[in-house]
Amino acid sequence: MNAYKPRLLDALIARKLQTTGAVVLRGPRAVGKTTTALHHAKSSVRLDQRQELIHAAELTPETLLAGPVPRLIDEWQLAPSIWNSIRAEIDARGQPGQFILTGSAAPAEDQTRHTGAGRMARLTLRPMTLLEQSVSTGQVRLTDLFSKDISVGGMGGPTVPEYAELIVKGGWPALQRLNATAAMDALTDYVDNLADVDLRTLDGRPDPIRMTALLRALARNTSTEAALQKLATEAEIPSGNHLSVPTVRKYLDQLTRIFVLEELPAWKPHIRSSIQTRVKPKWHFIDPSLATAALGISADRLLEDLNAMGLLFESMVVRDLRVYADIVDARVFHYRDSSGLEIDAIVERRDGAWIGVEVKLGGEKAIEEAVVNFGKLRTRLTDRRLGHLAAFCVVTGGQTSYTRPDGIHVISLGHLRT
Repeated sequence: MNAYKPRLLDALIARKLQTTGAVVLRGPRAVGKTTTALHHAKSSVRLDQRQELIHAAELTPETLLAGPVPRLIDEWQLAPSIWNSIRAEIDARGQPGQFILTGSAAPAEDQTRHTGAGRMARLTLRPMTLLEQSVSTGQVRLTDLFSKDISVGGMGGPTVPEYAELIVKGGWPALQRLNATAAMDALTDYVDNLADVDLRTLDGRPDPIRMTALLRALARNTSTEAALQKLATEAEIPSGNHLSVPTVRKYLDQLTRIFVLEELPAWKPHIRSSIQTRVKPKWHFIDPSLATAALGISADRLLEDLNAMGLLFESMVVRDLRVYADIVDARVFHYRDSSGLEIDAIVERRDGAWIGVEVKLGGEKAIEEAVVNFGKLRTRLTDRRLGHLAAFCVVTGGQTSYTRPDGIHVISLGHLRT
């Protein structure tokens, strides 16, 4: 049996089990939810292994809930009615750390299903960061960047060709030992099976041909704010037709419910000028490897189109930032206003402290462009919001991390950690 490979979310899972009745661990198929949950559980029942277990969950849920705690209920969404039984059991026992629930799909909203607020902590397990893949050197800590008045430094890490392979391979635990070509084959199957496997339990199962067309359109618009109409137009199907906007909206919701698509919401600070902030989200797959798989793009092909690679590199940075942000009680946004000013990522803690992040694959000219954008953002924000600014950072695909004389950090993604 393979040794357990620790995940950054482990510490947060353990902490939540000490304070809440249950942890709901969400995430896409093959991200490692069951393995991670079993690491924390004392007993388990896996509803996807036998149909009779689903029937038992619906008819006699108490038989499945008995056992040493924390007790794992794996793929609980296959029997959504068990949710209320778990909530009632938590109330009856009056102790934290009773259950871990895992699921690869979020069931449709049900008015009869209690929210679980105060009893259940929801956590998302995303594909592995470069740190979890043992790629990042970990020389620069996100937590330190919130401290202000620090200098960073680091050398080494991946090259641009190696980043291309990391994008194509993704952060999927089972693929880490494979080369990029073999990993891409597996991910192509993953994407091809989304409509038939991952979405089969959702209401309104999508048409596989139309879903594939939308996935390709999303892949071409990774790290952008493409409107639904643009996605509909670009989602061409063999008949030469396009998807309707309502169909696109429905399919996007379904992809979100199976944790394949994770929008990056817009940051909406108070600003001091007449310029207005935009509210459209940016499109990101939960891992950029799904975009390359949808388009059939290899690492070599990425290196031939550095503009496309830059957008996918940005998506990989967002993936890692989201994982690191969860650990420090922060969220990740993007900023765009009516003047066209854009900041790729804003990492904001619950206490209001924030870090502005521009993502550049490399090159001094690109770094200087990012610095100019930071200067423009300063002029937009109120004094109160600027008072919470912890740092401006340019995250790159280079091999050197340093702090410029103006205090702006230039950080290799391959040096970053939580």
